[in-house]
Order: sequence, then C-alpha cells, then structure tokens
Amino acid sequence: MKKINTALCSFGMSGLVFHAPFINLHPGFELYAVWERSAKKAAEIYPSIRSFDLLDDMLSDEAIDLVVVNTPNYTHFEFAQKALLAGKHVLVEKSFTVTVSEAEQLVALAKQKNKKLAVYQNRRWDSDLKTVKKVLDSGDLGEIVEAEFHFDRFNQALSPKVHKETTNPGAGLLHDLGPHLIDQAIYLFGMPEKVFGTLRITRPASLVNDYVDILLFYPAMNMRLKTGLIVKEPQPSFILHGRNGSFLKSRADVQEDTLKTGALPQGEDWGKEPAGAEGWLNILVNGETIRKTIPSEQGNYMALYEGLFRAIAYDETPLVSGEDGLKVMKIIEAVIMSNGTGTVITL
Repeated sequence: MKKINTALCSFGMSGLVFHAPFINLHPGFELYAVWERSAKKAAEIYPSIRSFDLLDDMLSDEAIDLVVVNTPNYTHFEFAQKALLAGKHVLVEKSFTVTVSEAEQLVALAKQKNKKLAVYQNRRWDSDLKTVKKVLDSGDLGEIVEAEFHFDRFNQALSPKVHKETTNPGAGLLHDLGPHLIDQAIYLFGMPEKVFGTLRITRPASLVNDYVDILLFYPAMNMRLKTGLIVKEPQPSFILHGRNGSFLKSRADVQEDTLKTGALPQGEDWGKEPAGAEGWLNILVNGETIRKTIPSEQGNYMALYEGLFRAIAYDETPLVSGEDGLKVMKIIEAVIMSNGTGTVITL
C-alpha cells in the first residue's frame, strides 16, 4: 500500500516534537513536506523533506494526502478549511477551532469532500489517563459520583510564544490546556447536561485567562476540571470517588519530556512512568477496606497516528474525530458564556 504523504504546517516545537517523529517512524506515513516561512530547519533532521514558502503552494501539491494543522489556534479554521478544499485529509491541533460555528463548518466540509478530519488530542494516550480508564473499566469504584481532573503548573512568566499571550481569538489557558481536560472528560464520561465556568487572570502581566475552573453536571455525578499557572504544590491530577471507594493519580506521563530530549518514540520502555508514580485505590470489598497502588499503564502517543492511518487507509473513523473536536468546542463556548453571565449553561 502507498504511504500516506504527510505535510506539516509548522516546524516549531509542535512539529519537531509531537508530529514529525511519529510520522517518520510509522510505516504507513511519509514525512513529505513542511511549510516553513523563514528558517528552514526541517531538512537538518529530515533531509528528504520538501519545504514550501507558501501554504497555497504546499496545498497545490497533489502528492500530499494528509495535512497537519499545527499553527496558532486562531489559524486552525482557515488552514484546515483550505486543506480540505484542496482535497486533503486533515489533522488539527487542539484547540480544534476558536468557535463552535467554525468547528461545525469544518465537520460539514470534511463530510462533503469525503475526507478524514481528526483532532490531535494526544493526551488520551497519557499513561495517567490510560490508568484512570483501566480503573474505571474494572468497575472496582462502582458508580462514580464525583470526579476532578487537574492540569496545573507553576509559571508566572509569560510564554515566549507571542500568540499565546496576546488577546487574539483562541488565546488563553481555556483554549490551551483546557481542551485536554475537556476531551478527557468527554472520552470517559460523555457529554454533560450543564456547564458552569470561571475564567481569571492570575499572573501580574498576563492579558489572557490563565486560570480555568469548569463544573460539568451529569445526571448522576458532578465533575470539576481545573487548570492554572500558579500552583506550586499540585494535588492529585485525577480524583475519582465512587460508591465503592476512591482512586487518586498524579500526572506523571513522561512522553512529552522524553520527546523534548530528542529521543524517538520507540522501544519497550517508551511511555513507562517512573517508579513511585502509581495511583492509589482505596475501596471497600465485602466490608473490608483495601488500599493498594495500581500499576500505571504505558503511555503511547503513536496510537493516535495508528488510528489515523487506519482511518485513511481502511476508511475507519479517526480515534479523535472532528465530531469529538466539536463537542469540546461546545463546552469551551459554554464556559465562556457562563463566565460572562455567572450562570449555569444548559447544553
């Protein structure tokens, strides 16, 4: 079978760290092209890659099958739309778009063009979330009545990426780390019925939201999603309370940090957490309390690309589809509305 010729819309950290290594290693893909407007860096690592000065020139290359839109959030809709209109399959970084309307238009266009549209929600394959899912699937906790997910950091400095710190559409933590938490919640529990959200600015020089607190209301449970940049002593990132007991897990996936060292995502030890990062399960079984650590699952971001390969090669649904991205955008938009009105938003 012919390899899927893939083009990147950027070769910054996202292209260098999160996309190119996986595309280059997967036997079903060919890292074919990159859009580089100034510095030409991709060929230093991938000598055979084609570099384009203009996006339109890259999209007009009929050999390209898949385009990865890994540019600033406010460009996602425009670039993904152009790629779909050019007859390409598209993988879009999070956040999928800036608005629900943009997401709906891309989903409709992909269907019209009969092309695959996927969203890069790689943290479904973090070791942490895979472990949480394993515990949920085991049924040990019983019916879940409360859950809380965190993605916290301690960094008061502004990002050197200007687009992340200026008041452009899609800037701020809600559109940056928020999509990870929201997608994980939907992945595990489905869409909530109602949403309440709070957005704040906590860093002295910040112009964009850098604190996000979201409450999701389900028929039989409530869920809280929080992300902030002023959290020096983080609490467990995954907290689940069920009728039989509780599970707590820290955020310990090593894939991002490992990729940043230049290591390739391969080998038996790829994605394995360090010892001591296991989650704690505390449950009641036949009237007896059992408290034990749960071995962590192995992280594997390659699973997203394997799913995308199968979607394109065998006409399957992407593991994170455009429809999944649309669901995330509906919650993001509800959070913005809730923060503005101080009310609970019914979806």
